[in-house]
Amino acid sequence: MKAQWRYLSLLAASLLPVTSVHADPLAATKYGDFDSYVLALSWQTGFCQSMQERNRNEPEECRLQKEEKDKENYLTVHGLWPSLPKSIAARGVDDRRWMRYGCATRPEPNMPEVRASRKCSAAETGLSLEMANKLNNVMPGSGGQSCLERYEYAKHGVCFGFDPDAYFGTMVRLNGEVKESSLGKFLADNYGKTVSRSAFDSAVAKSYGPESVKAFKLTCNGNPAYLTEMQIAIKANAINAPLAAGSLLPQPHPGNCGQQFIIDKAGN
Repeated sequence: MKAQWRYLSLLAASLLPVTSVHADPLAATKYGDFDSYVLALSWQTGFCQSMQERNRNEPEECRLQKEEKDKENYLTVHGLWPSLPKSIAARGVDDRRWMRYGCATRPEPNMPEVRASRKCSAAETGLSLEMANKLNNVMPGSGGQSCLERYEYAKHGVCFGFDPDAYFGTMVRLNGEVKESSLGKFLADNYGKTVSRSAFDSAVAKSYGPESVKAFKLTCNGNPAYLTEMQIAIKANAINAPLAAGSLLPQPHPGNCGQQFIIDKAGN
């Protein structure tokens, strides 16, 4: 039934007119006293390769992965993670616990824990069909047998009272902005190639200014290393504006990708 739902959603998406993505403003109605978000974007071919190398169960979206004409489309949505609210930190919760449990952190907000190994046990998000269709195009793990959107909303969204369409619509919009930037072009132009971190940083600087380079944390896997994910720190009060130099925040660590890494190809 879930597979059928995903098929029908994707079919409906293919029949919709191609328009620019509009997302309603994202606003927290509870626990809104946090400073930043992390936008997590996967390089999908690298993610799938890492699942194979780690002998994990291959997700449906990896088994069905095909060669894309537009290579920037391999840059997909993983999630959007608010930082630790001050009102929850005041109750003795630290960043490490917040990153592990998110909305299931005790004593606040005291919601059921969701596990990455059981994503489909999380509650339905309440997404509209229109937004679910848009999300399916950029989050391969949504719907179907992977239920990534349920897990992400249960862990990082529900306790803030985020409107589901605004929450996921913001991810869709930001993903599109990165794809259309000089950074997105850099990733597409270097598909299947080895790049240097300095060249990647130059693409970030061209897109968002040199001061924004430290806002990007990269995750790689394998030897030789290949890109699996980038995490971008964004000011909470800038989340509804287009990505720009003034909206990004430095992160304490650049990630583990080293001086060189591969922009992985499909099937490698």
